[in-house]
Amino acid sequence: MKKGLKVVCFIANNFEDLELWYPVLRLREAGVTVHLVGEKAGEKYIGKYGVPATSDYAFGDIAIEDYDALLVPGGWAPDKLRRFPEVIEMVRAIDRENKPIGQICHAGWVLISAKILNGKNVTSTPGIKDDMENAGAKWLDKPVVVDGNIVSSRRPQDLPGYMKAFLSLLEKRYPDS
Repeated sequence: MKKGLKVVCFIANNFEDLELWYPVLRLREAGVTVHLVGEKAGEKYIGKYGVPATSDYAFGDIAIEDYDALLVPGGWAPDKLRRFPEVIEMVRAIDRENKPIGQICHAGWVLISAKILNGKNVTSTPGIKDDMENAGAKWLDKPVVVDGNIVSSRRPQDLPGYMKAFLSLLEKRYPDS
């Protein structure tokens, strides 16, 4: 994959450490620019297991149209992230443009709040299966599910397949990058 692609990754306290860092590092290895975006720029956020991450930008500091894809890590952070109107609008904007969206574990909550899952095949942690189905999605107990522009996964053990699918979707969407 050539350099030039930009991915936004949302961040808030209590993100699932591996579900944030594994995708970010894999994308950076592939030459993709990844920006961590949270409520405040330059803020240190702490993962569920104590691994820190510092946001590059605040939600209001970026123009979502400048990004090629979106990642939402799991943990308890998605329950906080979905309360920000800016986050919901950014998810909807990325979805409207059919740009890749990656979500794992509890990250489905953000997509539910953005109301973009109706009629989609998805997976997540089994703990939010009912939430996903109540949002109109068909929930599948599989390590990775790709439906259109959405790549979903269940848990940290599924990360290798999740990132393989996400990178593949990026390459299909942006073959010349």
